[in-house]
Amino acid sequence: MERIYLDNAAATPLDSRVLDAMMPYLTTQYGNPSSLHYYGQQARAAVQQARSQIAHCLDVAAQDVIFTSGGTEADNLAILGYLQANHPEGGHLITTAVEHDAVLRTFQRLQGLGYDVTILPVDESGRVRADDVRQALRPQTVLISIMYANNETGMVQPIAEIGSIAKEAGVVFHVDAVQAFGYIPIQPLQESIDMLSLCSHKIYGPKGVGALYLRHGLTVTAASCGGPQEHHLRAGTENVAAIVGFGMAASLLEKERKGRARQAYGMKRFFYDRLISPNPCIRLNGSMAHALPNIINFSVRSADSAVMLIAMDAAGLAVSAGSACEAGAVEPSHVLCAMGLSDEWLRGSIRISVGKENTTADIEQAISIILSVMDTVRGGNYE
Repeated sequence: MERIYLDNAAATPLDSRVLDAMMPYLTTQYGNPSSLHYYGQQARAAVQQARSQIAHCLDVAAQDVIFTSGGTEADNLAILGYLQANHPEGGHLITTAVEHDAVLRTFQRLQGLGYDVTILPVDESGRVRADDVRQALRPQTVLISIMYANNETGMVQPIAEIGSIAKEAGVVFHVDAVQAFGYIPIQPLQESIDMLSLCSHKIYGPKGVGALYLRHGLTVTAASCGGPQEHHLRAGTENVAAIVGFGMAASLLEKERKGRARQAYGMKRFFYDRLISPNPCIRLNGSMAHALPNIINFSVRSADSAVMLIAMDAAGLAVSAGSACEAGAVEPSHVLCAMGLSDEWLRGSIRISVGKENTTADIEQAISIILSVMDTVRGGNYE
């Protein structure tokens, strides 16, 4: 059976060019970047090159890029590290109801430690209003954390506008750009972003590596004790091969982003026009405007997404019900709940996320499988 992979928002396949770049550091170039000899300096130079490649994508200084194990660690280092270093006594924090759990659960933990947390609502499309951010500000506000684009719906937030509000108020602004980085050219300095989280496996790089952009002059406390690696912010020997892969993936992305976005949107539009628009028992979660070009989230009325996912997988189609971090969760998506979906739509959500390896033929076959599964779970009722 030929299988179709449409879960690229969870993880993308490793680009063969990225693997080629990584191979020497998995085989012959095995030095520790902290060593002073030839082998160590080879490794150190490779890490620095990758740092420069990612910095170039963001138009920031290489010294302001810190490598982490992924987006979750980058989020935690930014939020917890900044507060511990600058506001350990507490303060007021602002985020939204549709953040990734790496942010939401961190804010919940901080709330238990005495911080005052405002969780802003979103509109029915899943976007926060910049004016709501402005109105939530207080003299005690010390940090705003809002994701660039949602990992379940693909909805893009008004980041530049919020960044301007934060800058005017003198409040540090953190942005989780893990999902957005692959399709939106992000420039932290122009968008008044103080801290920015990224990861590799959403842009055809290896898993287990991410990065945090930290505005020059901003102080954060390290999450671990040990050696001086990553500007004393992340102790331990660097994963050189993965970092090299991340750098190569970022370099390729910078050259190919526009073409990837154009190709992805064409398939997304085709999917919407052929499946969602004509079917009254399907609704789009979010909107086609203000959204990433590769993600489309929809619900089947009065259906169960877990049942549909199992049936689709048996038919050779790999999709998801939302965040990969929530796979197997019994509770409905907190993102869709925040968008106000009623019970008849809430539990039947499916996320399609296309990638550069996909074709229109893949989308046509996926639509055929989805319609067949719908016919089974809904007993042929398309109203």
